[in-house]
Amino acid sequence: MYSPALAGWSAQLFPATLGEATARLRTRLTSWIGPDGAIRDGCRSRVFESVLALNLLERIGLEGERRDRLVGYLSAQVAVDPLDRILVDLALTRTDTATPPVGLVEAFIAQAPDFTSARKNAMFEATFALYGRTPDKLDPEAFAMAGLHSWAKVQVTAVKVVLADATGQHELIDDEDVRILLETQRREHVWESNVLIHLWTLHALHRLPNTEQVVAQGITKALAHQREDGGMPFSSDTDTWCTATAGVALAAAGADPDVLHTMAAHLVSQQRPGGGWSYTDLSDQTDVDDTSVAVQFLTVLDKDRYHEQICRGEHSLLAVHNPDGGFPTYIVGAASEACMTAAAVDALTLRWKHHHGAIVAGLEFLAGQQGDDGAFPPDWSSSRWHTIFRALLAASRNPGHWPVGLRNMTDRIIGLVLAAQNDDGGWGQQDGEPSDAISTAYALIAVCHQDDPRPAARAAGYLLTCQREDGGIDSIPDSIGPRPLRFTIAALADIFVLLALGHLSHRLAAEELS
Repeated sequence: MYSPALAGWSAQLFPATLGEATARLRTRLTSWIGPDGAIRDGCRSRVFESVLALNLLERIGLEGERRDRLVGYLSAQVAVDPLDRILVDLALTRTDTATPPVGLVEAFIAQAPDFTSARKNAMFEATFALYGRTPDKLDPEAFAMAGLHSWAKVQVTAVKVVLADATGQHELIDDEDVRILLETQRREHVWESNVLIHLWTLHALHRLPNTEQVVAQGITKALAHQREDGGMPFSSDTDTWCTATAGVALAAAGADPDVLHTMAAHLVSQQRPGGGWSYTDLSDQTDVDDTSVAVQFLTVLDKDRYHEQICRGEHSLLAVHNPDGGFPTYIVGAASEACMTAAAVDALTLRWKHHHGAIVAGLEFLAGQQGDDGAFPPDWSSSRWHTIFRALLAASRNPGHWPVGLRNMTDRIIGLVLAAQNDDGGWGQQDGEPSDAISTAYALIAVCHQDDPRPAARAAGYLLTCQREDGGIDSIPDSIGPRPLRFTIAALADIFVLLALGHLSHRLAAEELS
């Protein structure tokens, strides 16, 4: 949240309609909350899953409305990125013109962290293998299971089976592979609510004998998630993530405490036995991101009332704290990541006296991850400003208790953010890209932690141009899964812009109190 050590800014420097716009957005986001306290917003259709689904239906010979709607969705995708364009052309025409240009896939994969590269490359090789584009050889590193969480294990296994079948290397498939795949189908719903992994699993099982019934049942479960536009989503939703992040945003923006406690009650009901949180109701794989934000929300809201849940959540975070001082996304021993470390440290700083050692280690890891330009490695957002604002928040709370050398990290963050502001007052996801509301919200949070109010005033002005009459925010999406594939949850634009305006409102309120 906001650091009270900073001097306040005069509201007269900001758009006169800022307060009214913030209130409208707060009302809009509150309207997302259901009777159970959750914010429920389904994941939108995406090209990748739609191509996988169409190919699967064609392989089993399933015709009819479901297939036609998939074709209709893919045919309507005209404004898509180059890789999506290749996949659409491949799915609809299967012509040689659908061969990706040299370097396209490699450049795309390079947007994800290096330690995921072999797996991501194999996934795309398997995708093209569905259409007869068989790779010359397989990379054994792509199928290594050490350090993988449950989702990655299933996806790696499914991709390996597809590629082994495509290349005639059936000796690569063993009983454990089959067990892993079949285990995901013993649910009434799509396993872990992850439609992408479910589709890969069905593609793999379809290539194995005596799986006709389980594949048919799996297709029925998958098609239950077909969207109105005919496409398929990456996952069913990210409802727990949306609820936790919205809780933090609404708390920052002064929402009704009764509403916030209703949201908190839902989050308490979703805490997993080990103390962590997953991204949605029907998933059991916990992660540092969801757990950090849930802990942060409950602590900010009422640290005494939710003491037990907070302590269990903190225990879940510390259980995966790596020896290098950083935090991974899912399981201990996996590669530490800057964004996850920033998220965990930001949550732990709310009770810093209990976690001083872990916080200092995490902040030092972050400082070591920062590049010369002030940025951090790729994370779960396609916007470079996502990790940046989280790292700045983590380092800015109770700064007197952290190593003095961290000031260099925060100064470089501020310098990078200020230098990258576009002429319209906003920020784009990467250098030279057009402004968007979510990236601007991330950057606005950062500039609220420096002295000059003018960049924040320009950013606020840009964000007001993104607001609709209903109070909501228009933005391109930035969420990624699996990396670097982007997916859309519309509520997140409202959530992150309100979070930014909440930070700004505290900076303005400080002027009134001075």
